[in-house]
Amino acid sequence: MPTDSIECHMHASEHEQLDELFESIMGMYSVSGSEHALADAVERFLRGLAHLEVHRLGDTLVASTHLNRASRVVLAGHLDTVPVIDNFPPRWLHPGDPLIRKEIAEAYPSSAVMWGRGSADMKASDAVMLYLAASLTDTRHDLTFVFYDHEEVAAEHNGLRKVAEKHPDWIRADFAIIGEPTSCAIEGGCNGTMRFDVITHGIAAHSARAWMGRNAIHEAGDILNRLNAFEARKFIVDGLEYQEGLNATMISGGSGTNVIPEECRVHVNYRFAPDKTVEEAKSLMFGEESGIVLGSDETRAPGGIFAGYGILMCDESPAARPGMDSPLSQSLSELVERRTGQEPRAKMGWTDVARFSQIGTPAVNLGAGNPLLAHKHDEQVPVDDLYVMADILKEWLS
Repeated sequence: MPTDSIECHMHASEHEQLDELFESIMGMYSVSGSEHALADAVERFLRGLAHLEVHRLGDTLVASTHLNRASRVVLAGHLDTVPVIDNFPPRWLHPGDPLIRKEIAEAYPSSAVMWGRGSADMKASDAVMLYLAASLTDTRHDLTFVFYDHEEVAAEHNGLRKVAEKHPDWIRADFAIIGEPTSCAIEGGCNGTMRFDVITHGIAAHSARAWMGRNAIHEAGDILNRLNAFEARKFIVDGLEYQEGLNATMISGGSGTNVIPEECRVHVNYRFAPDKTVEEAKSLMFGEESGIVLGSDETRAPGGIFAGYGILMCDESPAARPGMDSPLSQSLSELVERRTGQEPRAKMGWTDVARFSQIGTPAVNLGAGNPLLAHKHDEQVPVDDLYVMADILKEWLS
């Protein structure tokens, strides 16, 4: 299955075209930082479509129609995947294959299944968007397709972020759809996220004379107590329920097996609901006007949950409100509910809907694949999910 080009025979049936596109992009290794070959293939495919104007920035492709419609819709998907865990190259699984997860076999008993890294997150949706880019030439809205790099890593590398900063006119629109896996439901908005180190300082000494030092790892126990005491709450925002979370995800300290450690770092990830801005989330963590910003040196938190500790900010991305009051999101949600029976729900993880929210464009998540299978070693998608997503968007856009 590994390949270096995107195949799609336009004389074939819709399902055959989707299968072929999905197989082509799944066969290209594209872990974050290694998307270049896939981006090249996507560019060749898009430039072969006469009705699209194509731009490229780094490994991000932007392709737009110019039909002089009254409104424009963006359909965006990232090309990169998280690292491979014995799940590349991909493979097709057919009904009865023991590698098909039980819940998928029961829900899609007659569907072929694509197994492998990136199938759910989010090459299934990318395949649908490539199909729509090729097949939709007369739509009710002008369309912009965005295929971007470095979504699965720190925000500073994100290809969509770079386009938004350097060429905002390329993605200016009235509405946007991010193809993150949602099992073809609408997931509105997203939680915000920030990552930071909480740092303790001690005094180094030989462990045989521990009383001559001060143990920074022991002092980190209070940080863990504060994390355990945090009450993760649910918030209703524009009718959708978001669950917050505050967790230590890594801890490091010490320089030798017989040395009292002089520093310990607890890496913390705060996922905050879209009722808060980044600054409001920081105030809760570190106190108001803490001066703690990305790129700054370690700064002592004057207040908040981590008052008194040194903080080093590592990453931050804003939340996005659901945007369900937009006429376009309402009409799409009604169609999705009619076709799938699924009502709109909140997006718990951070997604690039937040980037569109920042520039005033309502955006939702809608994609093929189960979001709970993203990043798993047995990541897989029933191809029937692609057919449903394609049919919904064709009806809504045509």
